[in-house]
Amino acid sequence: MSESTVAVAPQLAHPAGAGSRIRAGGRALVTRRARLAVVTVVLVLVAWEGGKALFGVPWRVDGEVIWNPPFRIPFFNDINLPHVWAIAVAFVAPWQRGKDLMLWQYLAGAAFFTWREAAFGFVLGSTIGILLATIFVHSRVLERAFVPYVIATQTIPIIALAPLIISGLGQSMGSVVLIATYLVFFPVTIAMIRGLRSFDPRALELMRSYAATRRSVYWKLRLPASLPYFFTALKIATTAAIVGAIIGEAPGGIQNGLGRVIVTFSNYYATGPEKLWCAIGASAILGIGFFAIIALVERWTLRGWGPNRL
Repeated sequence: MSESTVAVAPQLAHPAGAGSRIRAGGRALVTRRARLAVVTVVLVLVAWEGGKALFGVPWRVDGEVIWNPPFRIPFFNDINLPHVWAIAVAFVAPWQRGKDLMLWQYLAGAAFFTWREAAFGFVLGSTIGILLATIFVHSRVLERAFVPYVIATQTIPIIALAPLIISGLGQSMGSVVLIATYLVFFPVTIAMIRGLRSFDPRALELMRSYAATRRSVYWKLRLPASLPYFFTALKIATTAAIVGAIIGEAPGGIQNGLGRVIVTFSNYYATGPEKLWCAIGASAILGIGFFAIIALVERWTLRGWGPNRL
């Protein structure tokens, strides 16, 4: 290879402006995803109100009919599907008659309480998942012996397991955290088993040639290689943690979380369906927000992996 070729090679490997183009591509991708999310929400709302306009019950303002849908399908009545604007009005109205606290404020407090429980379960479940995966990748015997049982734990419906956990540990925040942990550890364990084995075999051979210890191989080779798998599992685990916390709050006697709010509003659904839909929306926003936090951490951590990681 000539000297001129050697001199040009680094420039070809790292062309000028590559970093700025990568950042610009990342911003463009985020913009496209944001637009897609907005379009999706708009389409859902249009389909919602369009269905009520075609198949619902008459629209009334101050007792006067302003629109009479040409067809009737019972599903599109005001109990099953309240109008979007009715849900919006309920969101900014007092959460209970005679109370000064708005419904959105009440739901925000309940969502924060639920998120705190889910966060504890998320951290604990992720830690257990990493530890189990580390043990399994270093011992084929233990992997063959215990991974089938790890998989079997997820065949038990959480709605059936939650009352047993609460009965054993009592109606406390600890029971809810344990339920969230139960749903989180599985995806992290399975993903990390795959991730800790996803390294380049040539890198392992090189480290062994330098007499690297198992600890060095784990921290400098296995763990960095597993990060993409790890964050993918974490994004799945965020929603699992929220679901686990909400399910645990309902039979657990936790009065401050979204689980109890959903149960309470469902009991009065016939007289105020809008409140239940507001609670469902708050749960969805909480899950999306938790997911977005992990996605941002992933983006910051894996920014060196290339422009197509996210």
